[in-house]
Amino acid sequence: MKQGFEKYIPFVPLKRDKRTWPDKELKKAPVWCSVDLRDGNQALIDPMNVEEKLELFHTLVDIGVKEIEVGFPSASEVEYDFLRTLIEDGHVPDDVTLQVLVQARPHLITRTFEAIRGAKHVIFHFYNSTSTLQRKVVFHTDVAGVKKIAVDAAALIYDMAQSVIASGMDLRYEYSPESFMGTEMDAAAEICAAVLDALHADADHRVILNLPTTVENCLPNYFADEIEYFIEALPGRERAIISLHPHNDRGEGVATAELGLLAGAERVEATLFGNGERTGNVDMVTLALNLFTQGVDPELDFSHINAIRDVYERCTKMKVGPRQPYVGELVFTAFSGSHQDAINKGTQYMRESGSPYWEIPYLPIDPADVGREYEPIVRINSQSGKGGAAFVMQQNFGYDLPKAMHPEFGHIVQAETERVGTELQPQRILELFQHNYIDATAPYQLIKHAFQETVDEQGKSHVRFIGTLCHTDTVFEVDGEGNGPIDAFFNAIHGQKMDRFTFVDYKEHAVSDGSDSMAVAYIQLRDKDGKDVFGVGLDHNINLAPLRGILSAINRAWMARHQGR
Repeated sequence: MKQGFEKYIPFVPLKRDKRTWPDKELKKAPVWCSVDLRDGNQALIDPMNVEEKLELFHTLVDIGVKEIEVGFPSASEVEYDFLRTLIEDGHVPDDVTLQVLVQARPHLITRTFEAIRGAKHVIFHFYNSTSTLQRKVVFHTDVAGVKKIAVDAAALIYDMAQSVIASGMDLRYEYSPESFMGTEMDAAAEICAAVLDALHADADHRVILNLPTTVENCLPNYFADEIEYFIEALPGRERAIISLHPHNDRGEGVATAELGLLAGAERVEATLFGNGERTGNVDMVTLALNLFTQGVDPELDFSHINAIRDVYERCTKMKVGPRQPYVGELVFTAFSGSHQDAINKGTQYMRESGSPYWEIPYLPIDPADVGREYEPIVRINSQSGKGGAAFVMQQNFGYDLPKAMHPEFGHIVQAETERVGTELQPQRILELFQHNYIDATAPYQLIKHAFQETVDEQGKSHVRFIGTLCHTDTVFEVDGEGNGPIDAFFNAIHGQKMDRFTFVDYKEHAVSDGSDSMAVAYIQLRDKDGKDVFGVGLDHNINLAPLRGILSAINRAWMARHQGR
């Protein structure tokens, strides 16, 4: 045998002079079929028990899945008994169809008919492998041999179905040429056409032709070529519903399904979060929410995705990865500073513009649409930028820091992340904010104060500030006038050692609603060296909050000077 990459036989793509699928768009949802209880269950280290299967079944029903493959009832008594439990105990809503799987073998087909008795809506799904590799190494036969297996099974199923249908069951047929991706397309079309004939399919009684990517072995665009070619080569296309069953061996299952739909498929068999053999089946959640983000109704409800994940993890004992699309713990977070800044600006734009559309960078879907929390979108570590900490303060605690203050506070937070070496939780970021700004109450403190306001003949307001301040152990009186409380206070302290600052800007807002609301004031001062410093004041009194903010800035500048920062 050859060594390394040279021992593998490359996939040979179809030669296509014309293809139409690249110009198509996905405008509607496919028919969804869940195979969680069959394909997903058989891939578990510890298969689900009856109670777990029932819980997952009802979750799938609640999501809106109308076709559910519930097992391989001829394979074991456990599978058989579960199907009987669903039917006899009334678990199946009238608008849900049970799908059962069986190999194209007579005694298994007979057993499967016994298992479905009493069901209202059933898809009878049978299969046999058709690929060149399986024909060569497993069955030791040719195309005619695997075609005969399929046709014989189809004829038997059709004959046995007639009495069942006559009894009132809505019974439909599904055939899978297993390992379709590795089958010659002309051979696949020939085998499937013969099956359609044996099942007496017509436009009013369409058969599901399920074309499995049993083992993903080619690029998704090559697969789309196969689907388009197969549909063109299939006699009586109107007799068939073209279904896909992608696996994820190359990590391209979602792309394979989406391109297969562009190429003409109408139905997809999938599992929640991609559970299944080897690397899994295609992920129904990702496929559906991909449509959702393109303005297409997926006709499935994932508005409580965390609850769905919890049921899935509890029943299957599998874990959803933190980067799993739409549901992973970290998919609605941003650590990067540039990402955080863009998300922050996007949320501001949405608030201010009243846009009817979701237009926030780096977030392809509104987390609220899948029942996710909005607050933890931006998370802070050493990679976070100047806007991330400000975003957390605004979203979690209602502090709307002025943009000019973002770099200063961002630097404080980043220094802490580098010190501890881990992500900072929002509460810790709030503590840093309080410690560095609101608690900056020394060496200068306001002991008491009073305002006097007069209005002159021209209607202009004049405010006088009279107060007592202290600097460590020194108490002193200040007095000043201005056109408002802030101007009067700043003029009052200008004659003291605090006169090295000029006033640049301030911003003020409430941080809570109702009678207990607090006013927060952000003050920007500039010292004689041209360096800006910020202070924050918090108080129930709207006039006092800015004064506390001014002292906060002055105290922070004093501490920085005396600590050599």
